[in-house]
Amino acid sequence: MKNRANKKWVKFISLVLLMGLLVSYEHSSTAQNNELLLLEGARLVIGDGTVIENGSLLLEGNRILGVGDPSSVNAPANATVIDLSGKTIIPALIDAHGHLGYEAYTSWGSVNYGRANLLDNLERYAYYGFAAAFSAGSDPDDLAIELNTDQQAANATGARFLFAAGMAPPGQGPNNQFLTHALAVESDTGMTILRGAASAEQGRAAVREIAGKGIPFIKIWVDDRGGSQEKLSPEIYRAIIDEALERNIEVFVHQQAASDMPDLLDAGVSGFLHGRIENGMDDTLIAQIKEQDAFIIPNLGLGELRRERIADDAFLTDAIPQAVRESLGNVFDARPARTADFTAYEQALRDGFARLIAADVDIILGTDAGAVPNHYFGYAGHRELEIFVRLGMTPMQALVAATSKPAQRLGLSELGTLAVGKSADFIVLDANPLDNIRNTRTISQVYLRGVEIDRAALRSKWSTTPR
Repeated sequence: MKNRANKKWVKFISLVLLMGLLVSYEHSSTAQNNELLLLEGARLVIGDGTVIENGSLLLEGNRILGVGDPSSVNAPANATVIDLSGKTIIPALIDAHGHLGYEAYTSWGSVNYGRANLLDNLERYAYYGFAAAFSAGSDPDDLAIELNTDQQAANATGARFLFAAGMAPPGQGPNNQFLTHALAVESDTGMTILRGAASAEQGRAAVREIAGKGIPFIKIWVDDRGGSQEKLSPEIYRAIIDEALERNIEVFVHQQAASDMPDLLDAGVSGFLHGRIENGMDDTLIAQIKEQDAFIIPNLGLGELRRERIADDAFLTDAIPQAVRESLGNVFDARPARTADFTAYEQALRDGFARLIAADVDIILGTDAGAVPNHYFGYAGHRELEIFVRLGMTPMQALVAATSKPAQRLGLSELGTLAVGKSADFIVLDANPLDNIRNTRTISQVYLRGVEIDRAALRSKWSTTPR
């Protein structure tokens, strides 16, 4: 295994490459609009753990030109001034684990996958205040690359789209329902989504192909799906990770057992898309995660939403057709009641979460939105933050987990904090999320790349027009 210093250097190079891909997009994404805009009086939650209680935010086009207390931000006389007294501004959020393209709200599956639905999904992320979404191993490479190119040229809107190439044993990887649909998209498009590796050399060859396409992330599946699939073996995943690190590609892993994590860490994975913190996350493993500088995405909301009647939540239902609301209610009502076992499960989560926080392990926001029906983009992220706080994070820690930390891990240097020179991507809230994390729902305005999202128009489109 390469030493830790070399691993960190390779990670840095990989992130620089991705930053180069996105910076041109961020600089060109707003039409030549150099209007100066001064937002005054709001509480500024910077995204790095600090806050300015009465702050000023100066924008020029799609850039942040100044940030600080009023005495330190000198706006030119021609700046348009907006008084936001009583409101809170936070950086736009980032979802570091989703699966875009399959969810169309009136239906879910391969039939929906295409450019139009991807753009709709990215608009939904934007509506809920997300600047970027990472789609983890379920997108046809060439279509995803084309969308990236169009976003760089400002020919596509919504949250920024990032994706990983997927690798697993041949014909395997995603859950069995999702796998069927991913393979159907491969067949329909003639493009590659899942690269199968039955040997170490096949794994290395696939990584070389991915590198040739300039894709900076690989997701591997190390999961036997309860015995219905083959688990990617250590020999093969070690070869994949070794080849990827040689080619400046980061490897994230889907795993379902804490027992697989130590060897994956030794091999050099950058992070885990399923924390599994409720079972087997002992102090030795936590110390290794910290030592190897890996991140954890707990990915807890999917289980939560299966137990709650989201059809009654206006934060979601205001932006979906009535028929979908009714369907969500019917699905929930047909589910078995929650059992007492959930209490023990939640206590185990709380204990594991507390140990991760105490060890200062990077916990970052990811939702798995779109991987199954009715697990919705953007909305799921706000719910995940509520779970983070319920399990022991402070609201400030949760906001950092949703902003600066995923930005750092995904190479999004222009996002994640309110800072001079960064892209003007932020949310204006009517209430303070530091008092109650549910106040991230009190969205007054969303700005992406310096342009306000027309949330009312999107809400009207989605709530009245079946798709």
